Amino acid sequence: MKGRVICLDQIGGRDAAALIVDGRLEDLLIDPAGDEVLPGAIYRAVADRPVKGQGGMFVKLPGGSGFLRQVSGLAPGQRIIVQVTGPTEPGKAVPVTVRLLFKSRWAIVTPGAPGINISRRIRDEAARADLQALAEEAMAGAPADHGLILRSAAEGEDEAAVAEDILAMKEMAAAVVADLAGGPELLVDGPGAHEAAWRDWAEPAADEVIEGGFDDHGVREMIDALLAPRVDLPGGGHMMVEPTRALVAVDVNTGPDTSPAAALKANIAAARDLPRQLRLRGLGGQVVVDFAPVPKKDRGTLDQVMKAAFRAEGGESHLAGWTALGLYEMTRKRDRLPLAALLEAGA
Repeated sequence: MKGRVICLDQIGGRDAAALIVDGRLEDLLIDPAGDEVLPGAIYRAVADRPVKGQGGMFVKLPGGSGFLRQVSGLAPGQRIIVQVTGPTEPGKAVPVTVRLLFKSRWAIVTPGAPGINISRRIRDEAARADLQALAEEAMAGAPADHGLILRSAAEGEDEAAVAEDILAMKEMAAAVVADLAGGPELLVDGPGAHEAAWRDWAEPAADEVIEGGFDDHGVREMIDALLAPRVDLPGGGHMMVEPTRALVAVDVNTGPDTSPAAALKANIAAARDLPRQLRLRGLGGQVVVDFAPVPKKDRGTLDQVMKAAFRAEGGESHLAGWTALGLYEMTRKRDRLPLAALLEAGA
């Protein structure tokens, strides 16, 4: 199956969405089973107390607490507007930020970050000029410190629709940022799986959007494969991706052919697929990779492949590199709940 396909369906009665590119699962979103806070939700919070040694502060949220790293100028009892930045792990405070993003399909309004920016993916100069003029007109009257990012999906769309989208985000941002009266309260819901798919997978445009296509496109089988540690690689090799309490262990194997050429081929294939595997499985934190043995001269090649793969992924990661024992260490920010736990919670 060629092309870019978005499937909107349900798993266990919860909304789910899958992005399939040329027959391969590239992204997966599933709503949590309970009333967990969704990333992107915006709250009125109350600053609580600083956390010594961590450079952050707890904030009061409705029914719980959040953890804020940016604390400059904040005092206990102060009311602030915060946005959830990641999944809520059991027993931990909700990660939040004061750097708000009001996102729609075509526009992102950025309080505290003024200026109008057009996506670099839009390369046509005439289109950029038209969008710049449209954005400047639509943002007229917005607070001086509110900025705008026009996403690449806006290119070629109806100008009136794009302007209406910008106006909606501008008005929402202005109203929410000013809503400081009262106690902790949810002001804007985080997007569910279907909404997030419609909004965030619009660039590049999908060739097809299908309602209820998980069975027809083999999505459920792809999800089952993600629950198994083994990932088959081209040429007969495979890697094992196994999360533990302390870290994610990845072991790369060549299969029957143990030659240096086969080892390098398996390692490169594993490095290219690792960002996708970690994202789809909802894994993060410390990651240790035991690549198949290769001469030290080939480590530079793997370094470049890893850097390119995680750069293209776009998530927050840090590649520490090789250890004295020949392992490869890195960290990746966890941006969603682990897939296994998410599915288990809804079973």
